[in-house]
Amino acid sequence: MPIQKLKVGMAGLGRVGKIHVNNFLHQTPRADLVAAFSPDPAEITWGRQHLEPYGVTLYDDYDKMLEHPGLQAVVIGTATSVHAEETMKAIDRDLHVLCEKPLSTSVEVCKAVVQKAKIKPHLKVMCGFSRRFDTSYREVHSKITQGLIGRPSILRSQTCDKYDPSGFYVAYAAWSGGVFVDMSVHDIDLTLWFLGEDSIPKSISAHGITAVQPELKQYNDYDNAVGIVEFWGGKIAYYYCSRMMPHGQEDTTEVIGTEGKLSVNINPQRDFVNYYHSGGITREVPPTFVGRFGEAFVREANEFTAACLEGTPLPVRLGNAVKAVEIGAYLQEALVTGKQIRFDEIGRRVETAQL
Repeated sequence: MPIQKLKVGMAGLGRVGKIHVNNFLHQTPRADLVAAFSPDPAEITWGRQHLEPYGVTLYDDYDKMLEHPGLQAVVIGTATSVHAEETMKAIDRDLHVLCEKPLSTSVEVCKAVVQKAKIKPHLKVMCGFSRRFDTSYREVHSKITQGLIGRPSILRSQTCDKYDPSGFYVAYAAWSGGVFVDMSVHDIDLTLWFLGEDSIPKSISAHGITAVQPELKQYNDYDNAVGIVEFWGGKIAYYYCSRMMPHGQEDTTEVIGTEGKLSVNINPQRDFVNYYHSGGITREVPPTFVGRFGEAFVREANEFTAACLEGTPLPVRLGNAVKAVEIGAYLQEALVTGKQIRFDEIGRRVETAQL
């Protein structure tokens, strides 16, 4: 009896889109990539070389790809500005959706996506937070659940990219939502996973600098920023995000509990090789997030596929995607205004927005 396969369409063939394409085409045995969309002629040209030989049909119109015969699911890796629109269109076509983070830079738009997904509970709609699929982070969650560090109380987490002098991230800042929504949203999602999804912010503050890319100021963004979220119930999260690391990708996390501490990637290494020489001891660091989280993306693709085919629960609740963006947006506001934002015990903002 042939193995049942999920027929998948890919939206977006850029940096992240190519990661998903490779995973669903070559590393997800229960999925069959049958279609791909991009509005970019250069990406379509890439698709003709790398996808058409495998029987993938290319489209330069997203709506037409949604009409591809037998299509069952869509993976969305296009620009953030169209994530929500494309997700809702796919839901309207009765298709499962795996959408790259964030669903939107707008909290209200994120909520609209969640509400639309609730109308069709038989569909699997998931926002891709890749760190939830990383073996090390899953081990941290398991140890917290076992009570091995007591009550988790402090989280210290960072997302730090290798410096890119091309100007890509300056142009990207025009619509990314800012460093906290674009980068720290991963760390915020981990916070909700480790400290409790019912965690309610008490106060939010942030500070930033433009150390190497002053052009970011025109978009009210920064290349280095620090944010602190105090939660009701005696918990604090500290975030650091940066786009100027000279050595490579450095994403690390510490969770400090009342009876111990857990850490992930505190001494980042590309592999287990250390080079000993007259100048000291050298170890290499992954140049991009793919080097650190490549296997997590593969696991994400396989678990999403399995949930669609078997009707099992998704490993990430869609509602968390809204809460992560909401906290990220408040951090970005605090960063821009320089003012602390406060909330009452049920999450209502105490003061009016100052943007």
